[in-house]
Amino acid sequence: MRDAVIAMAVRSPIGRRKGSLAGIHSVDLSAAVLNAIVEKAGIDPGTVDDVMWGCVGQAGEQASNIGRNAVLSAGWPVTVPGTTIERQCGSSQQAIHFAAATVISGQNDLVVAGGVENMTRIPLGTARRGGPGDPFSEQLLASVGATELNQGTGAEILAKRHDLSRQWLDELALESHQRAAAAQDAGHFVDEIVAIQTENGLFSADEGIRRSSTLEKLAQLDPVFGEDGRMTAGNSSQISDGSSAVIVTTSEKARELGLTPMVRIHSIAVVGSDPIAMLDAPGPATHKVLARAGLSLDDIGTFEVNEAFASVVGAWFADTGASRAKVNPDGGAIALGHPLGGSGARIATTLVHRMLRDGHRYGLHTMCEGGGMANATIYENLRV
Repeated sequence: MRDAVIAMAVRSPIGRRKGSLAGIHSVDLSAAVLNAIVEKAGIDPGTVDDVMWGCVGQAGEQASNIGRNAVLSAGWPVTVPGTTIERQCGSSQQAIHFAAATVISGQNDLVVAGGVENMTRIPLGTARRGGPGDPFSEQLLASVGATELNQGTGAEILAKRHDLSRQWLDELALESHQRAAAAQDAGHFVDEIVAIQTENGLFSADEGIRRSSTLEKLAQLDPVFGEDGRMTAGNSSQISDGSSAVIVTTSEKARELGLTPMVRIHSIAVVGSDPIAMLDAPGPATHKVLARAGLSLDDIGTFEVNEAFASVVGAWFADTGASRAKVNPDGGAIALGHPLGGSGARIATTLVHRMLRDGHRYGLHTMCEGGGMANATIYENLRV
């Protein structure tokens, strides 16, 4: 039976909003990562059957099928196709899922899956439909008795539902920065990051980590989503720029190409949930993928739960009872940043490299998505 493995995983450093990647066109940033992964793998890009590319803000330079445009910008053969996938923040995680499905089914032998978001150049919400008077939004809000629909509102709902105090949320945010700084200092990201050429030279290290952050500084920040809210810019993910990619193939094809598989894509799942709270699906997605895999929470050696907001991770802890020490040990999106369409594959890349480095047999990755959804993936280390 055919399987699906990740044979290589890379990412760009994550740039702050208006930071080191702000001057790079999203297509060219994608192309740089595409060229880096085939160069690192030592394969001919002409052997790639498809490129599946996640992107949320499909407007401006990120419109018109950025996946295909990235292939062309990279100078790959015109025979290599590309497509663009949008499942909100999980777009490039979904790209990995689609790639695995086509490889297992025999439709493809080798796919590059990943994604991009340059949020400096394409601001959050640029491609959003509707607004005041949009009948779809009005009907949805009326159906659940709500007056506003956004992810910040959902984050506040989760904080209140699970009684997550402002101090607890700030503590998790501080921990994210501290863990990310420690991981960066220990060289944990070196193998996964590919440097990006910018107008100011090579950019090679994540720049969102706030090493001087303290609880006192976080406590001084005003709530963003209402005067009595608990969510601030400090305990929410950073607006960021970045791209990431993985090679999805079969064990047999990897051997043929001289590649040693890193992990097997063991099990995948996706769920829907309340579209108003919208960010509460990672818990149900985790339970679903564990059941599908025939594994328990204790079987998982390390977890990645996207820190879209600190309350999302808090709600996931409440749903699962998982050990905090196992979750995001190298920091998360609060510290590293959250380049929407690129985040799913970025998190997978960090997780896979950590599994190999620390010898974990199983790793689990889940993330919330706008509209009330979540993907979950279990990877199995093939090098232990």
